[in-house]
Amino acid sequence: MFVSNIRIPKCDVRRSPQSPMIDIDPLKSYGFQRVTCSLQKMQTNEKLSVGRMFSVQDSLPKLPVPPLDQTLQKYLRSVRPLLTDDEYANTQKIVEDFKRDPGPKLQTLLEKRAQRETNWLSDWWTNTAYLEFRQPVTVNVSPGVVFPKQSYTDKEGQLRFTAKLISGLLDYKSMIDNQTLPVEKMGKQSLCMMQYYKILCGCRIPGKKRDTWVCYPPDEANPPKHVVIAHNNAFFFLEVYGSNNQPLSIEQIYEQLKNIVNQSMEPDIPVGILTTENRNKWAKAYELLTKDKENKASLQILQRSICVLCIDNKLPESAAGEEDSTAAKMMLHGGGSEYNSANRWCDKTLQFIVGKNGVCGLNYEHTTAEGPPIISIVDHVLDYCSKNENMTTPAPDLKPPKKLNFNITYPELRENLKEAEENIDSLVKDVDLTVFKFTEYGKNFPKSQKLSPDSFIQMAFQLAYFRLYSKPCATYETASLRQFQLGRTDTIRSCSIESLEFSKGMMDPTLSKQKKAELLKKAVTGHKNYVAEAVKGQGIDRHLLGLKLAALQNNMKVPALHMDVAYSLSCHHNVSTSQVPAKYEACLVFGPTVPDGYGVCYNPQEKQILLGVSAFNCCPETESRRFKDSIHQSLMDMKSVLEGSIQSKL
Repeated sequence: MFVSNIRIPKCDVRRSPQSPMIDIDPLKSYGFQRVTCSLQKMQTNEKLSVGRMFSVQDSLPKLPVPPLDQTLQKYLRSVRPLLTDDEYANTQKIVEDFKRDPGPKLQTLLEKRAQRETNWLSDWWTNTAYLEFRQPVTVNVSPGVVFPKQSYTDKEGQLRFTAKLISGLLDYKSMIDNQTLPVEKMGKQSLCMMQYYKILCGCRIPGKKRDTWVCYPPDEANPPKHVVIAHNNAFFFLEVYGSNNQPLSIEQIYEQLKNIVNQSMEPDIPVGILTTENRNKWAKAYELLTKDKENKASLQILQRSICVLCIDNKLPESAAGEEDSTAAKMMLHGGGSEYNSANRWCDKTLQFIVGKNGVCGLNYEHTTAEGPPIISIVDHVLDYCSKNENMTTPAPDLKPPKKLNFNITYPELRENLKEAEENIDSLVKDVDLTVFKFTEYGKNFPKSQKLSPDSFIQMAFQLAYFRLYSKPCATYETASLRQFQLGRTDTIRSCSIESLEFSKGMMDPTLSKQKKAELLKKAVTGHKNYVAEAVKGQGIDRHLLGLKLAALQNNMKVPALHMDVAYSLSCHHNVSTSQVPAKYEACLVFGPTVPDGYGVCYNPQEKQILLGVSAFNCCPETESRRFKDSIHQSLMDMKSVLEGSIQSKL
């Protein structure tokens, strides 16, 4: 198995000590095992050297360390809209001091790290952003994805769709296993495909101070050949390949699922609900569970599985027009102990969810991947399921499913379960989530105005927030760094001097549509330029984080720059956003990253935009429907000023 990070074909790899093809050295800074794979060893595995998926992997550039002065100048410009004049003057002084000391020392340390590592950021980011995060992964880390509603209405239809979904997933997995997935591109630039390699057969494991992440890749001696099915809180081992490594047919999978459902007609012990807990609490419960041999074996089967597939029984009633939002909540958190939150294993990298009456989707643990690889699977599986013909043939030597047993013998574990139920129910009540379709236009309109659709939509978010609160806020948008080896993300700072001027202008009744259109175009252009810089490794947030971590790793004080109010404000993302385009009407949803914030994910299609907006009920100042309405109004107003501007020129 791999632990934490992998790279193909020349790489540092994290594997278990049982692997015979590697040499293991201590990686003291993380407490993991570091593995150095020589090219000669990697080339003994023919699959790894010939597949299209990794054909350009080793030729991808390494993530650069941006020039220090460049980052600091961009930083000052980005925080200006968030600060008073006095605060900004103070921040300018702090930045100038940092530029003299310790900035250059930290920059040198970071540059030396970049020379040593395949990617100077990837390990730090995995640990800082994910594995060291102690709050529940549910809502706070793991996004949910809602699929278009399916046509089934009864249990047989639910199981037949599930069988087809599993078959479609195995069809996609064969492309990963054989490394025949085509290399993705951004324009002409090839992208790192490592995230695709890690989304199946991976799992997070709780730890008291830091979690670990394991992956069982297809090139190991005994790769996983099973999925885990969750039904009525019970978990079942289901081998999905026959003896000749042939995937089971759809009909065979369906019969196996019927067998599982018949074995689990009554709710089981809700062990899965422990995975929704605070990570420290879950780690303590996990330690107790593993003292029992049968529990330990069941946990290993879960962790080694290709994925978890959850067959849900209950679905809350929805008010008219709220069906999509209710479905999204099932994908994000399961609805609490009364519904499906115990019918999950939230540590699993990927878990598909098939509910009643056509409601379905997935949830994914975020440690290993961003949205694009997940949506790639979604599009493939839904394409597969849309085909009516059953072309699969039966596999030989079908093995019956086996129930995973858990012994809850310790009184503390029973208390843990009770507390976990109370905590997830409290979290579910706090989540305010609205999914909606903006159908007035899609990305075709900004394209017709020769404007970036993404930048256009981001300015709608800026205007929507300003309309409600009469002030700008720090805004996060995901920038992909996948044109670099092992690249993950940087931050696009959508709030800018130009976006604030645009927002103020739009709310000023004395300005003409012509002037408002000019401000809009200027703000969109500014955002587009920042995006272009960020995806080329010239963003500022990961660089600033790297400077801070370099200080901590070298026993230096946290720099004053990182303790300044400007840094805190600019990292407190009241609006956290991500664009996740999909072929189908699929919508990704996630929770806000701060208690008084919003989470916004959007799928821009040609003639409509699908959006998921979240907030927390505990904050009286935020409300998802109110922000949704403001986004809708902003999109309408922006179209109006552009069209009015065109007419005024005629």
